[in-house]
Amino acid sequence: DKDPDDYLIKSRQNYNRPISRSMAYKILHDAADKFHIESIGTHTLRKTFGYHFYNQTKDVVTLQKIFNHSHPAITLRYIGIEQESINEAMKRFKIY
Repeated sequence: DKDPDDYLIKSRQNYNRPISRSMAYKILHDAADKFHIESIGTHTLRKTFGYHFYNQTKDVVTLQKIFNHSHPAITLRYIGIEQESINEAMKRFKIY
């Protein structure tokens, strides 16, 4: 059984220590290569998490705190909701 406080991916140097950013990037990049996915990084995961968290909960304030952003508008722009809203509004716009 795993302790709930254990890291999912542990550093090789130390028991229950986090991996480095560069190792996280390498693991992600190697996995992406196997599936022929280009232009992926650790921020891709962060933004994807934020996008889906917001779409499920509509709780931008909690997401803002998770991301340590200073304003909800920054969080929405970061996860691409602002651009998505603009695109949807433009699709609905009609001149009669």
